[in-house]
Amino acid sequence: MTKFLPLIAVLALGGCATSETTYLNNGEQGLSIDCSGEANSWAACYEKADASCAGTGYRIVGTDGTPSLKESDKTLGVDVGNFKNRSVVVVCK
Repeated sequence: MTKFLPLIAVLALGGCATSETTYLNNGEQGLSIDCSGEANSWAACYEKADASCAGTGYRIVGTDGTPSLKESDKTLGVDVGNFKNRSVVVVCK
């Protein structure tokens, strides 16, 4: 079991962006992409959007997420202990 503990820790921290189909108020079909977690970034959201739209491009409808801390609020230059929420809704072109 102790052999698998580091693997489990890496998998827990190393998340990946997920997407699911959603419908906007105007009936338009879009994608809701979640790239929350310490190991992801906003770039992961946009990469997932590009891949999900098969390179045809996309339009960002909305974003939601935990704001970045100011440098003075970080511990040794790192934002420690705060779970990052990031999501974006896009419509493929």
